[in-house]
Amino acid sequence: MDPVLDEILALDRARVKRGRSVERVQVTRWRDAHREERPDEVAGEEPMEIRVRVPAAQSWQQHSIAVTMRTPGHDFELAAGFLHAEGVLHSAADVQRIGYCTDAEEDQQFNIVAVYLAPQVSFDAERLSRHVFTTASCGICGKAALDWVQTSCPRKPQGEFLLEPETLFGMHRSLEQSQSLFARTGGLHASALFDLQGRLLVQREDVGRHNATDKLVGTLLLERHLPASDSVVLFSGRAAFELVHKSILAGIPFLASVGAPSSLAVELARRYGVTLVGFLREGRFNVYSGAERIRWPGKA
Repeated sequence: MDPVLDEILALDRARVKRGRSVERVQVTRWRDAHREERPDEVAGEEPMEIRVRVPAAQSWQQHSIAVTMRTPGHDFELAAGFLHAEGVLHSAADVQRIGYCTDAEEDQQFNIVAVYLAPQVSFDAERLSRHVFTTASCGICGKAALDWVQTSCPRKPQGEFLLEPETLFGMHRSLEQSQSLFARTGGLHASALFDLQGRLLVQREDVGRHNATDKLVGTLLLERHLPASDSVVLFSGRAAFELVHKSILAGIPFLASVGAPSSLAVELARRYGVTLVGFLREGRFNVYSGAERIRWPGKA
């Protein structure tokens, strides 16, 4: 592990422990024809701006890339995962350092994250700005989205393995047990990575399902665990196109969700030969792509 990246992750995770992921509010509760005033907990949500700084002569050239509403915590991982999905970062070697903008004139010091690119990284600010704008404003059709993924990810995830249904049910149970912030607030999505024995490796929560996955992938990138070939990702909600795209870029061949997949997510999964499971609950699930990775009971 690179000592600089090790320090980045340590600083990032220290902020998680400071409790900004959950806020306490006063509510009026109505239960069984009785009203009471009481405190409650809600998921934290604040804007975070992602900036990229590129080496230029003896200084840094700065570009503002995007603003996302997120649950504070694992912010550096979120920035790294977002830039990985946008094709800016491919490995930990592409990152020189990550930090909060702590300039005195900044009003939102801990809501602005700057990613310093290594000198060898090619960065096209105009292309990135165009893509982030069109996807954020829904200015891209399904075919164009699929074609863009083909350009950004020419290789299919690799994974020659079989999973038994019971292993998937165990993953679902582990995810539910790991969602401590959801248990307190009821307002967070989660993305979790498991090994082939069903052991939970990494889990991240956020008010945005795409942010939770970016945090997960950012963790893997900074810890040099990409591509995550022999692994399974499980989403706590539905499997949208963006989540499938981010997982494919991370080299994950098996995706599962507690909710439903979208039609474009199914098409993308089939195009890349990944397994996509939906409606995963105790005792049941649907397979929309890649059923050959399931070891069906009674079949040799």
